[in-house]
Amino acid sequence: MKIKSFCIALVAVVVFASCNQAPKGDQATITDAQQTASTEGQTFVVDTAASEVQFTGNGVGKNHPGTFSLSTGTVSVANQQITGGEFTIDINSLTLKEQGEMFQNKLRPHLLSGDFFNVEKFGTAKFVITKVEPYKANGQDTSLVEGANFSVSGNLTLKDVTKNITFPARIELDENALKAEANFDIDRRQWQMNYGNDKTLGDKFISETVNIELDLEAKKQ
Repeated sequence: MKIKSFCIALVAVVVFASCNQAPKGDQATITDAQQTASTEGQTFVVDTAASEVQFTGNGVGKNHPGTFSLSTGTVSVANQQITGGEFTIDINSLTLKEQGEMFQNKLRPHLLSGDFFNVEKFGTAKFVITKVEPYKANGQDTSLVEGANFSVSGNLTLKDVTKNITFPARIELDENALKAEANFDIDRRQWQMNYGNDKTLGDKFISETVNIELDLEAKKQ
């Protein structure tokens, strides 16, 4: 009985630890803002009900996953190639997956405050495509997204700061519909979100790394 109890406790510890490990994504390359791509060709309109931006912030032994909704979005396609696109993220749509008063009545308002997104001043974020090219994996650069076939670059404007990010994605495109998926990590400090990023805070430390998962669906207008 003691051995059985020990095994159950060990399994519980392993499961708990794995649940609190930060999710891993492709490391996005972050540079200064770049010139946006042209918008030639057919317009595909994002299905905002079927599309989502998921995020996970993490600290010491804890993860806080949530989502944002897209308010608008379009992708331009010519000769079965993406030539441009623009997406607007509704910051006020922030939803935390964790339930309870601490998360819904304390953490969520804190994330929307000036310490993080400052939603009263910056109610939206924007991503504008600057380049889409074939993704080629090698021994040092292999995407965690199964079937990644394109490398996407775009200007992400958040809190009035614009940086260009590049990440692998799997994009499925036909004459009438587009689906895209990506999973990558960014450094929130690049957009002047520095709150809690001090290791002297001990168990109150908040990592600078934020995991982003994109699920996008669009249809030809």
